[in-house]
Amino acid sequence: MDVSQYLEIFIDETKEHLQNLNESLLVIEKDPENKDTINEIFRAAHSLKGMAGTMGFKRMQRLTHDMENVFSEIRNDKMQVSAGLIDVLFQCLDALEAYLDLIQTTANEGTDDNEAIINRLNEILKEGQAGGETVAPAAAPAEAAPAAEDNGGFVAKYKEIQLSEENKKAIQEADEKGINLYGITVYINKGCLLKAARAFLVLKAVEDFGEIVVTNPSNQDLEDEKIDFDFSIMVLSSEPIEKLIEATKGISEIETAVGEKIKLSDFGGVQEETTPEPEVKEAPVATQVAAVAKEKEKAAPAKAQAGAANKPVVSRTVRVDIEKLDDLMNQVSELIIAKNSLVSITGQEAAAVSQNQTFHEQIEYLERITTSLHESVMKVRMVPIESVVNRFPRMIRDLSKKLDKKMELYMSGEETELDRTVIDEIGDPLMHLLRNSADHGLESAEIRAERGKPEVGSIFLTAYQEGNNVIIEVSDDGNGIDIENVRNKGVERGIVTPEQAEQMSDKEVIDLLFLPSFSMAKKVSDISGRGVGLDVVKSKIESLSGEVEVRSIYGEGSKFTIRLPLTLAIIQALMVEIGDEKYAISLGTIQTIETIVPEDIKYVEAKEVISLRGIVIPLIRMDEILEVERNEKETPNDLIVVIVKKGDRFAGLVVDNLIGQQEIVIKSLGKYIENNKVISGATILGDGEVALILDVNSLI
Repeated sequence: MDVSQYLEIFIDETKEHLQNLNESLLVIEKDPENKDTINEIFRAAHSLKGMAGTMGFKRMQRLTHDMENVFSEIRNDKMQVSAGLIDVLFQCLDALEAYLDLIQTTANEGTDDNEAIINRLNEILKEGQAGGETVAPAAAPAEAAPAAEDNGGFVAKYKEIQLSEENKKAIQEADEKGINLYGITVYINKGCLLKAARAFLVLKAVEDFGEIVVTNPSNQDLEDEKIDFDFSIMVLSSEPIEKLIEATKGISEIETAVGEKIKLSDFGGVQEETTPEPEVKEAPVATQVAAVAKEKEKAAPAKAQAGAANKPVVSRTVRVDIEKLDDLMNQVSELIIAKNSLVSITGQEAAAVSQNQTFHEQIEYLERITTSLHESVMKVRMVPIESVVNRFPRMIRDLSKKLDKKMELYMSGEETELDRTVIDEIGDPLMHLLRNSADHGLESAEIRAERGKPEVGSIFLTAYQEGNNVIIEVSDDGNGIDIENVRNKGVERGIVTPEQAEQMSDKEVIDLLFLPSFSMAKKVSDISGRGVGLDVVKSKIESLSGEVEVRSIYGEGSKFTIRLPLTLAIIQALMVEIGDEKYAISLGTIQTIETIVPEDIKYVEAKEVISLRGIVIPLIRMDEILEVERNEKETPNDLIVVIVKKGDRFAGLVVDNLIGQQEIVIKSLGKYIENNKVISGATILGDGEVALILDVNSLI
C-alpha cells in the first residue's frame, strides 16, 4: 500500500509526540518518581514506534523501540531514572527531530543509524538490569507472547469469522505451499477518535508480513466505521505469529491483539455463504484515513463511559493549510473594500436615495455581516503562542548545562493568541532574547552569591493582550546592562564619537545594542559573540509592524518588551488629510486628538514640543516629513494634532484635516518604496483612491 499520501499527518503527529516527550523528560528530570509522566513517555515512544514502522521509517522505529525498552523497565521498577539516562534520552529526541527534518524535506529518513546513541541506551539498560533483581530480557518489552483464547479478558473473536468457498480455496492453496494461517483479533483503545483509520494502519502493518484473507467486520463496514472497538482478521504468512502481533501492537491507539495459528479444518462445519466475502488485497479505507487530518490525538476524550452506546466520537478540530486561510482572508479583504465603496456611494448619493430607507438598512446590514465575517476569519487564524514557546524549556535546560549556570525558565500567558503569520515569524526573535538572557544576563554562581541573589537564576517569558496588541516580555534577574561599558564599546567601534557618547541618554546607549554586528561578548562561542542577535530581533519585529524596547537596572536585571499587532491584514484606522493627500493612522496607536494654538508650542533643544496634561510631547510636522507641497496661503492658526503612543513615548502628528474612522485593508507596497520607513503600506478607499498608511513606530 502507498502511504505517502499520509506523510503530512505523520509529520504533524510526530511533532506533537516529540514535544510531549521533551516536556515529559523535563518533568521526570526534576521528579524521577513521577509514575504518570513515566507512563506518558512510554506511551508516546510506543506510538512513535508504531507510526514510524507503519510509514516504513525503520531507523526511527528502531530508536523509539529502544527508548520504549528502557521505559518498560523503569515503569516496572526494574530501573531508576538517572541524570546520565536523561541526557541520552534528550540525544534520542534530537536524533528523532533530525530524522523528522529530513522526512519533511526529502520524504526519507536518511542513512544515519545513530548507533552511538543506541549503543549507549542499551548499555544503560544493561547496567540498570544488572542492578535489579529479576529483569525481563530487553528484546521482549511490554509486548508479550500472544494468547490464543484469552488475554486478560480479550477474547479471540476471529473464531467467529465465516469463510466463503473462495476464501477456503485460497487457504487450501496456501497450506499446500507451507504457508501458515493465522487468526488475529485487534482491540482499539476506547478513547480512539477514528477507529477506521487505526484499522487501516493495522492492515497495512500486517500486510508487510503476509496476505489478509478476510476481515470481520467486512471491508465496507470498516470503511463506513461500522465497527466496535475490536475487529478480527485471517492472515496467510510464512512469518511467526509473534511478528504480526508485535506489528499490530505497534500502531498508535491499539490496546492489544490476540492471535494463534489455526487450521482450515477448524472451520469445516461452518455454513457456506451464498455471497462470497471479497478478498482483501488492499484495505479500501482511504476515505477514512483522509479524515485523520482532522484528528488531534492529544485532545482525544478519555471519557468512554461504560455501558454507553458505542457511537463514534466526532473530532472538534480540523487541520487546514495556512495558504487556504490566506486565500480566505484575501477574499474577505476584497469584500471589505467593496463594502467601503458602497458606503462611500451612499454618502455621495444621500440626497438621491434619501427616500429609500431599505437601501440604507441593507448597507448597514452588509457592514455588520462583513465585520462579523472578518472577526470569524481572524479567530480561525489565531494560534496560541504556546505552539512557539513550548520548545524553550528544553533549550534553557541545555544552555544551563553548556554554560554551567543554574537557571530556571518561568512562562505565563502561553494561551495568548496571535495571527498564524506572526506566530511563524516570532520564534527566532524570542529564542535570541532567551539565549541573550542566559548568556549575557545571568551572572556566574560566584557573582550571584556576592550580590546576595539566589543560586538559581530566573528567566521570565510572559505574554498578554493589551488592546489590539500582544505584549511579550523576556526578563531576567541577572546582571542588567552596563551602560558605561556599552558606551565605551560604541566609541571603540567608531559608531559614536567620545563627545557624542557623553551626550547620549541611557536609552540611546542601550539602542546601540540593536545595531548590526554590535556584540558585548568577550569571546565568540556557539551561543553568542558573532554580532548576530539583537539586530536580528529588531529587524524581524519591525517587519511584523511591531516594536521592541529594553529596560535595565545594572545589577538587578533586564526586561525586553515586544509589542505586536494582533493581525497584519485588516485594521481600524483614522483617515486624515495632509495637503491634498489622504493618509491612514492605526487607531491602536492613537491616544487623543487635540487642537493646539500656536502660542502653546514651546521649544526644547530647538525642537517643537507641547505640554499636555503634564507630559511634554514633541511635535512632528507631517507635511515636512512627507515633503508635501503647499500653496502660498495663510497657515491656519489652530493646529490639528493626533497624539500617538509607542511604549512609554508620545508624539504629536500635525495634520491638516480629519476624515474619520474606517476599517481598512493593508496592502503591501513590495519594493516600490522600501527605503521610506514612514510608510508601512497602502489601502484602497471606497472611491477607488489609494491612501498610504503611516508607520507610527518609525515616526516616534
